[in-house]
Amino acid sequence: MNDLIRIPCVLMRGGTSKGPFFLARDLPLDPIQRDALLIEVMGSGHALEIDGVGGGNSLSSKVAIIGPSTRADADVDYLFAQVKVEDRLVDTSPNCGNMLSAVGPFAIEAGLVPAGREETTVRVHNVNTGKIIEALIRTPGGTVRYQGDAAIDGVPGTAAPVYLAFTDAVGAKTGRLLPTGLAQEEIDGVPVSLVDGATPLMILMAESFGLTGSETAAELNANLDFLARLETLRIEAGARMGLGDVRASVLPKPVLIGPPAQGGDLAVRYFTPHACHSSLAITGAVSVAMAATLPGSLVGAALPGFRLPAHLTLEHPTGRMDVRVSVPDGAREPAVYVMRTCRRLFEGAVLARRRN
Repeated sequence: MNDLIRIPCVLMRGGTSKGPFFLARDLPLDPIQRDALLIEVMGSGHALEIDGVGGGNSLSSKVAIIGPSTRADADVDYLFAQVKVEDRLVDTSPNCGNMLSAVGPFAIEAGLVPAGREETTVRVHNVNTGKIIEALIRTPGGTVRYQGDAAIDGVPGTAAPVYLAFTDAVGAKTGRLLPTGLAQEEIDGVPVSLVDGATPLMILMAESFGLTGSETAAELNANLDFLARLETLRIEAGARMGLGDVRASVLPKPVLIGPPAQGGDLAVRYFTPHACHSSLAITGAVSVAMAATLPGSLVGAALPGFRLPAHLTLEHPTGRMDVRVSVPDGAREPAVYVMRTCRRLFEGAVLARRRN
C-alpha cells in the first residue's frame, strides 16, 4: 500500500449523527489540503459516497476534528466539518451539537482529558463558533461508560447519557441573538424570525405554507415547490443576517414551527438546509429554545405562557426532544441544557491516496 496513507480515526455516533473522529495532529494543517483529504476519505461527490466512508446522508457525512485547546478556559478544541454528499465541498461554518456529544468521550479515550472517578466534565471549545459547551460524561472507575438506560428519539436502544450545557450560545456566527435587531420581520410577505443562538436559524410558521408543522420528513422532502420557496427565503435571510451569499453554505438553517400534535410544546421541522432533518439538530433545538425567551419572536408568540426556568418538549419527525432553559447564577443570558447519547462504533484507520 505504498500509494496509500493510513490516517487513524474512530467512527462514532453522536446523538442522531455519526462520522469519523480525527485528532487534529493527524490531518494537514492547511485547510485546503485538509478539506481535499476529507472529501476523498468520505467519498463526497457521489450520492452513496460509494468510494469513501461517508454514509450517503447529511447526518452521516460529518467529521469531528479534536485537539488540545487553544483557549485557557477549555479542555479541547472541536472543529466540525459538514462534508457535502453529492457536491465535493466541505462546510466548517456550522457547529453540530449531536456530534458534539461524542467529543468528550473521544477526548478522554484519546488521552486529551483525564477521566474522573465517577463523572468527567469536558469543556469543549467549538472552533466553528468560538463558543464553549460543557459536556458531562459518566466515567466510573476512570473509564468512559457507553452502556446505560438513557434513550433519545431517533436512535434505537439505550446508552449512557451525555449532558450538554450551552451556557455561551448566543450569537454563534453573528455575535447577536437577533442579527437584524428585530424579533420578527417579513421576507417576501412571509413572517420570519432570524435568530442566532447555537446556530443561525430562519424560523417560519408552517401555516404560512399551508402546512401544520407535523408533516413527516418524507412528505416535506417530496414537496419540491415548497423546498424551492424555502431556499429563496433562506438566501435573503442569510444576506439580512450578515452571512453574505449563502447559496453554497448550510447556514442559516430553515425551521418550521407549528402547534404540537403529540403532547409536546411545539412541533419543529428543521432543514439541513435543503432537506428535512429526520429528527432535530441539537444546535437547532438550542436556538429555538433561545427564541422562546423573546416574546416578540414567532416562537415566543407560539408559547405565550413561557417563563424561565422552563422545560420545553419539541416534537420532531421521529419523536421528541426535551430541553431545559434557565439563567445560571451570575449569568446575564439564559443557558440551554440537553441530554444526548453516543457510542464508539469502530476504531482503526482510513486510507487515502498519497499526495506528492
